[in-house]
Amino acid sequence: MSLHEDAVLVLKAYQDQPELRDVYLEHLEAHPDGMYKPCTAGHVTASALVVDPSRGRVLLTLHRKLGMWLQMGGHCEAGDATLTEAALREAREESGIESGLSLLPGGPVRLDRHPIPSPCNWHLDVQYAAVAPPEAVAAISDESLDLRWFGYDEVAAVADDSVVRLVEAVRARL
Repeated sequence: MSLHEDAVLVLKAYQDQPELRDVYLEHLEAHPDGMYKPCTAGHVTASALVVDPSRGRVLLTLHRKLGMWLQMGGHCEAGDATLTEAALREAREESGIESGLSLLPGGPVRLDRHPIPSPCNWHLDVQYAAVAPPEAVAAISDESLDLRWFGYDEVAAVADDSVVRLVEAVRARL
């Protein structure tokens, strides 16, 4: 099965946000290359909010290019067999937590479609939650200016509404 086919199956099984889910499915139907960065109509991305439920906190990265506090995530790569693998890879790479991360069961937590600069136009982000072990040690990657744990209630003061909605959705699933 290709990454494209996996994404279609994941999205068809996702029952929340039906209108937005349908936008993603229409995009993938119209664009066989819609999983990857070169697709100028936009592309699917995979992200994961790293969460430490035992301490009531999330790990956010200060994105180097955007200068915003965000969850870990990014572009799908040719070696990614599934969306879940892509999200977990991104979480590991950007958090520096090399072992012990596991995705929260139940598939994606949210979808978030946001504009990006031309020529790509859109990111169609499929958002997961990655649970960190209590002893996890984070390390800043080349893609980050900073990496920091925030209490659930601190996120709204530093991040945009999309991250706040993701935190709320993850907390509801925990």
